[in-house]
Amino acid sequence: MGSDSDLPVMQSAADILKDFNIEFELTVVSAHRTPRRMVEYASKAKERGLKVIIAGAGGAAHLPGMIASITSLPVIGVPIKSSNSIDGWDSILSILQMPNGIPVATVALNASKNAGILAATIVGAFDDEIGKKIAAYKLNMEADVIKKVEKLKKVGWQNKFDE
Repeated sequence: MGSDSDLPVMQSAADILKDFNIEFELTVVSAHRTPRRMVEYASKAKERGLKVIIAGAGGAAHLPGMIASITSLPVIGVPIKSSNSIDGWDSILSILQMPNGIPVATVALNASKNAGILAATIVGAFDDEIGKKIAAYKLNMEADVIKKVEKLKKVGWQNKFDE
């Protein structure tokens, strides 16, 4: 993440990776304030055993794209609505509008949980154990929705529909 102030948003990615028992690093790497650290971090990520990088950043949000320009690993960008943000649009567009040749997978504003799920899905494509956990996760989501459908049928939409 670009700043420690991004942790409340990025925590959801860490939580989902823990749920899938995927080891990860969580640190602060600023594209603007620590460019040498960013280059070092990105250039050595693969040799440290990383398979995917999730990079969250707010404001100008250059971190995901700069990381992607340095590493051969897939990079998932999480645009973060920060205190100096223009409703998050600056972050979204900075990550989403990468030039051809430097792709960054981009999730919705503040959606680090989706970034964690996407990272687990990428890892799961080559790791059967993780792949099975992703499949079970999706089946559980489906079962939860079916339960809500049945509850809606039972209590009706006019009544309070608590989960």
